[in-house]
Amino acid sequence: MIVRTLLFTIFVPGSVTVLVPRMLLRSDMEYPLPLGVVRFAGAVIIVVGVAIYLWCAWNFIAAGHGTPNPLDAPQQLVVRGLYQFTRNPMYVGVGSIVAGEGVLFESATLLAYVTLLMLLFHLRVLTYEEPTLRRQFGAAFDAYCRRVPRWLPNLHSQEGPLQ
Repeated sequence: MIVRTLLFTIFVPGSVTVLVPRMLLRSDMEYPLPLGVVRFAGAVIIVVGVAIYLWCAWNFIAAGHGTPNPLDAPQQLVVRGLYQFTRNPMYVGVGSIVAGEGVLFESATLLAYVTLLMLLFHLRVLTYEEPTLRRQFGAAFDAYCRRVPRWLPNLHSQEGPLQ
């Protein structure tokens, strides 16, 4: 499962976070955003995004008995790790990588790309992932949705972490 996850990661998130940004940077003829020393923050955001993605991928393997690839998806509903705070942390990680690249390279084009990317992720979640998970996991997924927000963690929740 680890090899399958690595292959998927190289080809899919790798394309979204490396190949497309590289192509966009070649055509980025705009003036860079005036960020100067903030570029270091872009590198930090990238590292955090990579860590989020890897943690989520590991949870898919260890707890879900599957991979991030929809053709080899987890067989168990993953509700541990970052999934106890937000239902889509893997997408947040990928978006963070691209946003960090936008800051690091002072690229308005990459910042526009990450905005479009997150919109596409949101549409995928609404039209494919949530209906699929609802069919696969039924009441357990419905309860998870009631307790855990789709994107941003609820830092004021009165309930403890999911078990």
